[in-house]
Amino acid sequence: MNHPHVTPTAALLLTLPPLMWAGNAVVGRVVADQVSPMTLNLLRWSIAFVLLLPLAAPVLHPSSPLWRSWRRFASLSLLAIGGYNALLYLSLNTSTPVNVTLVGSITPVFMLLIGRLFFAKTISIRQWFGAALSILGVMVVLSRGELDVLLQVRLVPGDVYMLLASAGWSYYSWMLVHPTSEPSSIRSNWSAFLLAQIVFGLGWSSLFASSEWALGLGRFTPSGSMAAALLFIAVCPALLAYRAWGAGVARAGPSVAGFFINLTPLFTALLSSVFLGEVPHLYHATAFVMIVGGIAVSSRR
Repeated sequence: MNHPHVTPTAALLLTLPPLMWAGNAVVGRVVADQVSPMTLNLLRWSIAFVLLLPLAAPVLHPSSPLWRSWRRFASLSLLAIGGYNALLYLSLNTSTPVNVTLVGSITPVFMLLIGRLFFAKTISIRQWFGAALSILGVMVVLSRGELDVLLQVRLVPGDVYMLLASAGWSYYSWMLVHPTSEPSSIRSNWSAFLLAQIVFGLGWSSLFASSEWALGLGRFTPSGSMAAALLFIAVCPALLAYRAWGAGVARAGPSVAGFFINLTPLFTALLSSVFLGEVPHLYHATAFVMIVGGIAVSSRR
């Protein structure tokens, strides 16, 4: 079998998701004052569910093999749809989109550690070195580029939420490459596989949103701009990005595709400067170089 390589088509497919994920972070920041994070997450996936239903409705049929694997999909949806996205939007209440996506760049490091601790994956010295370099990059973000801040361990809540989200996403990713009880008819169909996760994810999202409102923290201000924002984050970062990423990975392979994830902070910095007026700082560029450099080192064979 020939090794996968990056064709122009594969490069385009793998570049679109980071751009859309960056847009997700920026839009989440823009509407943060109009809608609470758990409610935003519930609305996003409710719209995505409706849009995806015509493509994969049979997966929800009472005789579908999905229901025999409900524990598996309930776990996947908790980590990804219910947990990761809710924590992402929560983090945007106290941190900037650039910081959030840069902190999220530590995800490959979490993947190494979780693979070692829970899935018996060996880690080479090169990978440990790359992980250390990436962690240093994240520390630069958390310290805002100031040594005094780092020494005082001053973290804004959004940074911590994003670290938790990244850890959960890493475990979710390992679950994806270690399928146990997923029916092949569902796993081989991207729309059915996503819808199977969304249907359980809506349960988690509803639970979290209900708790948010019960605690008096819920808010939602309907408007035309809010409707446009909801449609964007439901269609682009959720449905289209998922589809493009799957097709790109199939062409280039997961090891090559992983490098494209780290385009997200760069796109976020560019979009934030255009739409939010948040000019990137030198420490953002320094952290980005360190994080990508660490991942590049750890990923080399």
